[in-house]
Amino acid sequence: MVEIIRNLLWTGDIASSIFILALVLTIGVLLSKIRIGGFSLGVSWVLFTGIFLGHVGLKLDPQVLSFVRETGMILFIFGIGMTVGPGFFATFRQGGVRLNLLSLLSILLSLVVSYVLYRVTQTPMATLMGILSGAVTNTPALAATQETARAVGSSAIGDVGIGYALGYPVAILGMILTMSVLKWVFRIDVEREERELEERERAAHRDAVVYALEVSNPWMDGKSVYESKSVLEKYDVVISRIMHHDSGEVEMAGPKSIIRLGDRLMAISDESDKETICAFLGREVPLVEPEWITRGATDVVSHRCLVTRDRINGKSIGSLKLRSLYNASITRVYRAGVYLMARPELLLQVGDTVIVVGHEEDVKHVEQVLGNSRKTLRQPNLLVVALTILIGVLIGSLRIHLPSMSMPVKLGFAGGTLVTAILLSNFGTHFRLNTHNTESANHMLRELGIALFLACVGLSVGESFVAKIASGGLVWMGYAALMMMIPLWITLIIGRLWLRLDYFTLLGYVAGSMTFAPALSLTPDATKNNIPSVRYATIYPLTLFLRVMAAQWMVLLLA
Repeated sequence: MVEIIRNLLWTGDIASSIFILALVLTIGVLLSKIRIGGFSLGVSWVLFTGIFLGHVGLKLDPQVLSFVRETGMILFIFGIGMTVGPGFFATFRQGGVRLNLLSLLSILLSLVVSYVLYRVTQTPMATLMGILSGAVTNTPALAATQETARAVGSSAIGDVGIGYALGYPVAILGMILTMSVLKWVFRIDVEREERELEERERAAHRDAVVYALEVSNPWMDGKSVYESKSVLEKYDVVISRIMHHDSGEVEMAGPKSIIRLGDRLMAISDESDKETICAFLGREVPLVEPEWITRGATDVVSHRCLVTRDRINGKSIGSLKLRSLYNASITRVYRAGVYLMARPELLLQVGDTVIVVGHEEDVKHVEQVLGNSRKTLRQPNLLVVALTILIGVLIGSLRIHLPSMSMPVKLGFAGGTLVTAILLSNFGTHFRLNTHNTESANHMLRELGIALFLACVGLSVGESFVAKIASGGLVWMGYAALMMMIPLWITLIIGRLWLRLDYFTLLGYVAGSMTFAPALSLTPDATKNNIPSVRYATIYPLTLFLRVMAAQWMVLLLA
């Protein structure tokens, strides 16, 4: 057994690489459970474990290491993109411009610090851009710097990678320190900000609400539901049921259903429109939902139903013609924690929960049409994973030629995958593409991907890490700290004190401006909700692109 373990650790073949990776992950994950004063380094332990084992001589085959590192980052970015994608564009409109401008300021400040160091210390700009790439954990910028330095014949080409290796751990420690002290520096009450954030999110999404009203407007007497909705056309309102005043019977409301004075209506609309609608039709009355199901001779029921059939994915509610075909209707749609109005033009997605109203037998027919199979949703959707990676790698490999730049720039595999995941999760239904995966499946891909990535980074720099520090690397690490901390904290102060950004947005900003998705796992506060991930995804693509372009530009200008 001892001989087998020795061979697995030192032979360097495929089996050895797999064993060493598993060893790094096992030790790192076990250490991540250690908490001191309520704080844990989390998945960062995998990086430090990799550095230590790399220092004692364990190594992977270079091609295996490169493949696993990139694959891990792609899987992590896919999970991030699919989680935050549905709310990405709405979030961008609600504050993404400000965050991207703040990140742009951070990029400019880091270039200013780099230029000052270039003038004061006479360190080659290519070396400084390598250090900066590590200080902001931007591997694509490192590759761009090396390629540009090689093209212009810089003598510092060999130092670019060393600078990155020394700057990278500084960035990790700097982000851990920043995210640990952020709430103390700004005296943030996390629980209060979380409550305020939830209230703002509910207001922004304008959840659909259900209520009852009694008709007292004489104009409504004898009018049909269609006529009432034509008068209220500027408001999105659905009248789902009518409780007739004279008989007490409950009728499922159709376009031709007649409304009389004294009738009670069950309505669904945006909460902000409720007061106006009630004032026009009559007055709001208490909603006792069992009365609407059991009163009278009708057997009107209201059931929750899951959309699980692929052929329904991307179809509008109106195109299903449920009213004419089955005498039933969808009154609400529950998606990603939000109730949406069941407008005819709303596109259904696999994974939606809909409220179906109608006679019991009719509702059962609608359930068969929509699927309503929880077992189907538990099946992993491998097609969307493969398709996203396929398109993402293609986009990330595209060379973008810009004016005044002698070298083209690329988004890289991670950037291309993130952009693709966001676009597919938003617009996939327009092409009848099922992008649904369970939350646990996405979470598993994220955790596995980031653990593999950090393990490979640690192993790649561990062998020469101590030697580099002993041979003057501490000075370069000091440069990295200046390049990272000065721009980051200046923009954090501006963001908090001037722009009044909330705590969770600041956590996402740190990860996005540093182009470091694992920062979303550095503090438990970043996993309390999806806001940090959404903010990260809001600024990551543009920030990544600008950092790559800036690195090439600085080397071309000052090499």
